[in-house]
Amino acid sequence: MSYYDVLIVGAGHAGAQAAIQLRQMGFEGSVGMLGDEHEPPYERPPLSKEYLAGDKPFERILIRPHSFWGERNIDLLLGQRVKKVDAMAKIVTVGDDSEFSYGQMIWATGGTPRLLSCAGSDASGIHCVRRRDDVDAIMARLPDVNHVVVIGGGYIGLEAAAVLTKLGKSVTLLEALDRVLARVAGEELSRFYEAEHRAHGVDLRTSTMVDCIETDGGRATGVKLADGTIIAADMVIVGIGIIPETGPLIAAGATGGNGVDVDAFCRTSLPDIYAVGDCASHANGFASGAQIRLESVQNANDQAKVAVQHIMGQENAYDAVPWFWSNQYDLKLQTVGLSTGYDSTILRGDPATRSFSVLYLKAGKLIALDCVNMVKDYVQGRAHVVSGAVLDQAQLADASVPLKEVGLA
Repeated sequence: MSYYDVLIVGAGHAGAQAAIQLRQMGFEGSVGMLGDEHEPPYERPPLSKEYLAGDKPFERILIRPHSFWGERNIDLLLGQRVKKVDAMAKIVTVGDDSEFSYGQMIWATGGTPRLLSCAGSDASGIHCVRRRDDVDAIMARLPDVNHVVVIGGGYIGLEAAAVLTKLGKSVTLLEALDRVLARVAGEELSRFYEAEHRAHGVDLRTSTMVDCIETDGGRATGVKLADGTIIAADMVIVGIGIIPETGPLIAAGATGGNGVDVDAFCRTSLPDIYAVGDCASHANGFASGAQIRLESVQNANDQAKVAVQHIMGQENAYDAVPWFWSNQYDLKLQTVGLSTGYDSTILRGDPATRSFSVLYLKAGKLIALDCVNMVKDYVQGRAHVVSGAVLDQAQLADASVPLKEVGLA
């Protein structure tokens, strides 16, 4: 049985950042990072963007060169999936029944794609976008694919649709709700992106329910809708969210529901076990203290730093400003803050120019911004989100007034 002073479970953004942070802070103990993929840590966002488009080879999306980990005495324990945690004995068991013991553990497993549950959902030719292997499988089939049906109008679905359209594929995108991005953005942004995708040739359909996947010989050939319509498909891509990977921790007694619950220092309810990233449910000050999970690189990195600082004896509570980005066609969306619970919006600029911002307010306070090709608004709006001040709404709406010059109401 191998022992590690700090065992990191998960080799994505959060796990990699935790390992890097430990060494940067001078931690001299043994560090092991368990990952269920065979590749060293790599960036996830490019998978649905530059990597799928063929613009970036895999080596360019590695978080660090392969040699980095060995040079810093960080053991990469790849191709290993944890199936059991014994929190009292401080032992984890992986798929081949090998065991690892630890002094402290950081759980950074992220999540697995939510799958379709309808008839035909187990057919070949149905893909998701979460790991390198997922995208490699898509890319391998693309030369023989003409029509793609994308199920899900969140960021993953929209980004995949944009790339596949640029690659010359005929794309139909299906969203069950009445607009894309309905869970994360206001109507102004949703309608803008719907129009953009349609202008680029995507057959985008909202309020559309999937009945089943049509198959032939075990391969997906189309998507049947609730109204009986059948959309032919050479490939189906599903982007309907993720399920946090917390099973072994919950089975070991950790509290949690939608993810595993953590405190302000990313500690779970189990002794000497932290959880960070997509799988960690935490009270977030930018969501009025609500218990949420944040699926972003920002959250993964910042929570990893908080957990490591606590291990190193520094109690710095997690209070990072949420931020996120999405690239679709020649549009760069940058988001700061959380729009959850907003009661009004301000449109700053003209969407027709393809450069504008949507400002989200709650009780007069600016709580979030969605900035499309508006880097200055994104950079300057951050301070207002942090301050929580009630600002002059007429000035907020006037795109000629820099956000940093907007006064109090």
